Amino acid sequence: MLPQFEAAGAQVVGVSADAAPTLDAFVKQENIKHLLLSDFRRQMLPAYGALETNEQSPIFRYAKRAYFIIDRQGVVKYVKIQDNPLNLLEPAEVLQALKTSGAA
Repeated sequence: MLPQFEAAGAQVVGVSADAAPTLDAFVKQENIKHLLLSDFRRQMLPAYGALETNEQSPIFRYAKRAYFIIDRQGVVKYVKIQDNPLNLLEPAEVLQALKTSGAA
C-alpha cells in the first residue's frame, strides 16, 4: 500500500514511544519501508492526544494507535485515535481519508 500513498503525494511517517535503537531493530526485522520516528521523551504524542494520560489506566504513558493526515501547511485534516492499540485501520480507509481530506 505504501506506493499508493506515495502516488497520492503523501509521505507515511510512524511515531512510536519506543527508544530509537528499539525502532531501528524493528524496522530491520519487519522490513519497514516508511519513516519511523521515536518520541521516547513523549513530547509529540500528548500534543496530538495520542498518549494514554489516565494514571489509572494499565497502559498509562503508552502511545495510542492513531492516524493523522497533515497537509503541507501543517494543518491537521484527519484524526482517528483508536482506544485499543491492537485495532488497526485498513490502509484503504486511510488512503480514502487522504483523498477526501484534500491534503495531498
